[in-house]
Amino acid sequence: MDASLVSHDPDVMSGAVCFTGTRVPVKHLFDYLEGSSTLEDFLEDFPSVSRDRAVAVLEAAHALLAADASAA
Repeated sequence: MDASLVSHDPDVMSGAVCFTGTRVPVKHLFDYLEGSSTLEDFLEDFPSVSRDRAVAVLEAAHALLAADASAA
């Protein structure tokens, strides 16, 4: 995934993959969406993550999954 979207550093959030420039783990976005929360709920609770960045991460994850499915 593009480093401008996500990063991981062992000294930040125990090395969890986070939205670049934040301490918000990307996993939180997927946890919200997997549950009963919406993207708007996530953005409200984590204002340091922009809508554009969250959507870009979702689109990149979708592309990776689609590529893996095609390769299988």
